[in-house]
Amino acid sequence: MLSNEDFVRQSLDLHLFFLRIMKEHSFFLEAGFTPVNADLARQADAFKTQFEALLKEVVFIANGFISPDVATSGEIVTDFTLNAERATQFFTGIQLDTSITMAELSLTKGIQQSNIQTLVQRVADLNQRAIALTQGLINFKTIVLDSMLTCKIFTFNYPLLIDHIRREAILFVELLTRLQNKVMVDIVRFAVEQETFWNRIMAEHAKFIRGLLDPTEETLFQTANNFGKEFDVLTAEAMALQSQITLLPQVTQESLRETVGIRNFKRQGTEGILACKIRSIIIPLLGDHVLREANHYLRLLKIFSMGC
Repeated sequence: MLSNEDFVRQSLDLHLFFLRIMKEHSFFLEAGFTPVNADLARQADAFKTQFEALLKEVVFIANGFISPDVATSGEIVTDFTLNAERATQFFTGIQLDTSITMAELSLTKGIQQSNIQTLVQRVADLNQRAIALTQGLINFKTIVLDSMLTCKIFTFNYPLLIDHIRREAILFVELLTRLQNKVMVDIVRFAVEQETFWNRIMAEHAKFIRGLLDPTEETLFQTANNFGKEFDVLTAEAMALQSQITLLPQVTQESLRETVGIRNFKRQGTEGILACKIRSIIIPLLGDHVLREANHYLRLLKIFSMGC
């Protein structure tokens, strides 16, 4: 069973990454609806606002309790996040609470020992509220996806993107539920699960980037296409680990190498989009969003490479 210290630390680390991801999913949904579905846009905006409120609470609690590797991973915020939010607000007219980003940029890493006991119940309550809110967002994403696939609505988001962000929300709920039950993770089983999940996510990121680039960006298109194919192979290899667990170290190293590559590609892409040097219909915040997810996965892969 997890100790109270690990429970608090792991919960806050998870929230700092995933609550921002969830609020941005809500934003991407809102920005993709057409005027005829203004009601759906309002629902998405309400989710965004609620996730911002939860994230604000976490940032306040987490100061001084963040794991050092999480704090330095680039999964909470990057050098681009604030500018990406400001540019995205300018382009869409949809408000984003940039004060949260500024607060996160000044978070103190490290683990305080003295107040852990007083935080256990507060964090458990926060986890439960996050589970309930995220489950609501999962249901909303399901309705949107089903409506798209039956041609009841049109949005500017790919159906695969809606399915993609729905899977990420489901993972968040699953991880939080394990924490609530204070389940100790088996590192080998967790590595197989996470590498299967995130290799697929990286493949889809590459395909989304490919599909959102201007047709004239042929070199970037080809690079994104190659990453998509490479991560499809890695996804299959990770899935095969269920019956070939001895290959885990090899798959982990391959995944680590390719994830460093796609992280660098995403970083250069986000920088190019913000500098108006890349022709695309990629909104700046989406570039930073997928960069943070690659940073998160890289941190996990480094842990797996040492522990498996």
